[in-house]
Amino acid sequence: MNLLKSAWAVVKENRREYISMNIIYYGLVAIFMVIAAFNRPLQDGLIKTIGEAFLSGPLALVGSAYLNAEVLKAIALTFLVNLFIASVLYITLPSLIIPFLGLLLGIYRAVLWGLIFSPLHPDMQLVMIPHSLTLILECQAYILVMFAAFLQGRSFLWPKTAGVEGHGRGYLAGLQLTGKVYVLVVLTLLAAAIYEVIEVLLLAKFLS
Repeated sequence: MNLLKSAWAVVKENRREYISMNIIYYGLVAIFMVIAAFNRPLQDGLIKTIGEAFLSGPLALVGSAYLNAEVLKAIALTFLVNLFIASVLYITLPSLIIPFLGLLLGIYRAVLWGLIFSPLHPDMQLVMIPHSLTLILECQAYILVMFAAFLQGRSFLWPKTAGVEGHGRGYLAGLQLTGKVYVLVVLTLLAAAIYEVIEVLLLAKFLS
């Protein structure tokens, strides 16, 4: 409980930046959903690529868990992939090397998701009714990861914003802030994984 309070305190202390990232991220997703409506071949290609990724390659294990309706395994794998690959490796780690790089990568994902999950596509209209909550939750998790990346970069480059002197101490202070925010990331991704697995399996049963 103390970890959760500490994490939420970081968000409240940086409310303006957090709200701005929400507006930018969800706004980009919405804008590119509309753009996808006028470029259906692009969306078709992206949907096909995503589908193939879960049938072969590193994500095949996740796809197999969904196809075989292995609920707990699918939840665990979805959570781990989203946490360690999509969050830590894709956004946080690059930001620890080059300040703010994770923000650009996160924006790219928002654009991509808008193009993929546009509900204006005939094949996505039924799917996106239940899947919209999954999209909102996962987007929120990645917004939090980007928020942490912003705090990390700001603390390193402008250490006084973190209440310390020197870039070295600022970097460490940024790591502490990142760790606190990740408490919220973990909880959000866990909720998203549980809902997504149940939603996808029920939808597959309904459509079969």
